Amino acid sequence: MTIELGVIISITSVMIAVLGYQLNKQKQATEYQTTIKNDATREAVIETKLDSISLGVENIRIDLRASERQLGALSERVTRVEESNKQAHKRIDKIKSEGE
Repeated sequence: MTIELGVIISITSVMIAVLGYQLNKQKQATEYQTTIKNDATREAVIETKLDSISLGVENIRIDLRASERQLGALSERVTRVEESNKQAHKRIDKIKSEGE
């Protein structure tokens, strides 16, 4: 009977080892799937934020172009005013010299 008890204990030990291995394998597979889901979620959030940043940069570029156009128009107007001012000073100087 001791031989039968030893065989039963051996077979039970092997079965417990196999079941432990299977449970560990299933646990690792579940953890791996959870990790993949978390990584996918994180990547989706990062891509969304990058798209938002890209859109913001594009809007800034558009605003910058509009500001450059306005600055160019203002620069042209200042040049015209300076020319007009120069002509006005010439006329004033001419009037002063005629009045003396």
